Amino acid sequence: MNYDAILFDFDGVLLESEAAGNRQVAAYLTSIGHPTTPEDSMANFMGLSGTDFLGAIERWIGRAIPEDFHTARSEEDARVLAEGLPAVAGAIRFVGALPAGLPRAIASSSSTRWISRHLAHLGIRAAFGDHIYSGHEHVARGKPAPDLYLHAAAALGVPIQRCVILEDSPVGVTGAVASGADVIGLCAGSHCGPDHAERLRALGVKRIAHDFDEVARLLG
Repeated sequence: MNYDAILFDFDGVLLESEAAGNRQVAAYLTSIGHPTTPEDSMANFMGLSGTDFLGAIERWIGRAIPEDFHTARSEEDARVLAEGLPAVAGAIRFVGALPAGLPRAIASSSSTRWISRHLAHLGIRAAFGDHIYSGHEHVARGKPAPDLYLHAAAALGVPIQRCVILEDSPVGVTGAVASGADVIGLCAGSHCGPDHAERLRALGVKRIAHDFDEVARLLG
């Protein structure tokens, strides 16, 4: 490999959760009188977490989020945590083929509980050890700020300039590019539409991969 460490976003990069999550958000918003497609949800909310996520929804609907939104989200999250979700095509094989000594971490807007549980469902929890970092648990500013990626690189003991980041969302890509690492825009998840690569390129991503075989070629 041409890098000393690899940093992964999680949802939409390793786990097929972006499509499922955005379908649920779109269905809920539509049910309360704000017609929203999964594509609308992905364009406006994907990659955000915490107050940034809630604020984006409130701007979209033009009012405060109803309290039962949080109940609906919690119930869906509990179901998915119990049952699991599929991996992005090729992700498990790719992680398993990484050199054993290569430092790697996950840097995600999701909680460490969400990430760890789904990694266990996928059978690759041990591949990341203690290097699982959350944008609302480990840094003051989550994505699109670069802080989470800088934190993950520092925890691995690798200069950010010697890291490569795999990101799929415009929000995540913004932070990844700003961090100073090399960035591969991954368009392998089922949530990535025909224009997804161009959206990422417009944010400064120079290299795009449409599957993990292409990622492997780019890393070499």
